[in-house]
Amino acid sequence: MNLIAELQWRGLIQDIMPGTEEQLNKELTSAYIGFDPTGDSLHIGSLVPIILLVHLQKFGHKPYALVGGATGMVGDPSGKSEERNLLSEEVLNYNLSKIKAQLEQFLDFDKSKPNAAEIVNNYDWFKDFSFLNFIRDVGKHITVNYMMSKDSVKKRLDGENGMSFTEFTYQLVQGYDFYWLYQNKNCKLQMGGSDQWGNIVTGTEIIRKKTGGTAFAFTCPLMTKADGGKFGKTEKGNVWLAADKTSPYQFYQFWLNSSDADAASWIKIFTFLTQEEITTLNKAHQQNPSDRILQKTLAREVTQFVHGEKGLQEALDTTQKLFANQSAAAESLSVEDLENMEGVVKSNFELSKIQSNIDVVSFLADAQIFPSKGEAKKMIQNGGVLINRKKVEDLQQTITTKTLLHNKYVLVQKGKKNYYLVEVS
Repeated sequence: MNLIAELQWRGLIQDIMPGTEEQLNKELTSAYIGFDPTGDSLHIGSLVPIILLVHLQKFGHKPYALVGGATGMVGDPSGKSEERNLLSEEVLNYNLSKIKAQLEQFLDFDKSKPNAAEIVNNYDWFKDFSFLNFIRDVGKHITVNYMMSKDSVKKRLDGENGMSFTEFTYQLVQGYDFYWLYQNKNCKLQMGGSDQWGNIVTGTEIIRKKTGGTAFAFTCPLMTKADGGKFGKTEKGNVWLAADKTSPYQFYQFWLNSSDADAASWIKIFTFLTQEEITTLNKAHQQNPSDRILQKTLAREVTQFVHGEKGLQEALDTTQKLFANQSAAAESLSVEDLENMEGVVKSNFELSKIQSNIDVVSFLADAQIFPSKGEAKKMIQNGGVLINRKKVEDLQQTITTKTLLHNKYVLVQKGKKNYYLVEVS
C-alpha cells in the first residue's frame, strides 16, 4: 500500500491534485504543512496535520513543519467569520518556541537520514521582504478575480464584517511560502485541512507562473463529531497537547468518552493501528459494545502518542482511582493518592468555615465548584454530587472537621466526570 492509499482508507484525503500520487510513488518527496502559532500549545485539532507528517515520513518522504511566524502576524481568514486579534512579535516568538518543542516529540529529526524532518519559520524569509518587492514579485502573478473566487474570501465579503486588506492578502503570503520552499528546499507538496485548499492552490499557481514548475497538493477533511458538535471542544474549552493545559487524564477521558460512531472513525484517523487490527477491534466492539473496546483502545493509543508511556500510565492510574474502585471508601485513599491525582481540579478552603459546620450548599458554592448556591442545590436534588464518594441526599448536610480526609482534604464529585480536591487550611 502506498501513502495515498494508506491515507484514503483512513479517511484522510478530501481533495487531491492530479499527479500527486504518481509524484510520491516516483521519488523521495519533500512536503510541508503549516501550523498556526497564535497559542503557546497545539491542540487536538493540530493532531491531524501532525499525523499526516508522521505517515509521510514513515513512507520515506521528507516532512517540513512550517510554523507561521509571519502569517501569524496577518491572520488566516479561512473558516473564520471575523478578523482575529494580531499578536506582538514577542508573544509570537514565545509561542513558536513552545510549538517547535511539541513538534519535535512526534517527528524524526535525525539529520543523518535523507528524510529527516525540519521545522521552518516563514518569518525568516518575510522579515526583509519589502511591500513593494512583494507586490511586484508575487502580486502581479495572481489576479484579483482569481483571489475573489476563493470560498474563504467570498464568505467573508458576504458577511457583516467584510474583510480587511491584511486578510485578503493572506493567500498570497501562504502561496509565497510554498514557492519559497519549492525553490529553496525542493518542496513539491503541500498538505492541509480542506479549508486551506484555496490557499494551497494559489501556491501551486505562483510556482507555475514564476518557475514553470509543477507542485502538488492534497487536503484532509475537517474533523467533526457524529452528533454535529465541534471536534476538540469540551465544557472546559480546547483539549490541548500540552500536559500543563490539559492533563494526560483529561486528555485520555476525552477520547474514552467518544461515541461509538466517532470512535469507529477516529481510531483510523488518530492511531497507527493497521487495517487488520482495526477490523478486528470493530468486530469485537460490535459483539459486545458495552465493553467499549474501541474507545479504550483509541484513548490508550492517542494518549501514548501525545504524552508517552509515563503520561498514559498517569491517566490509567487516575482513572483506576476515580472510577474502577468506586465502592472503596474515600478514606482508603492515601494522602499520596489524593495529591497525585491527575486531572482533578484542586482548590483551597478556609478551615474556619469548616469549623463552623458550613452547610453543603454553601460549601460547594464558596469552594467555586458551582457558580451559585442555586446550581449546587439543583445538582444535589438530581443526585449528582458526592462528597468523599458518598452521595449527598440532604441539603442540610454540613461539612465539618470530621468530613476531612487525613484532616485536610474533601473529595467532591460533580456529575459523572468532574472531580475536585479541596484542601482545607
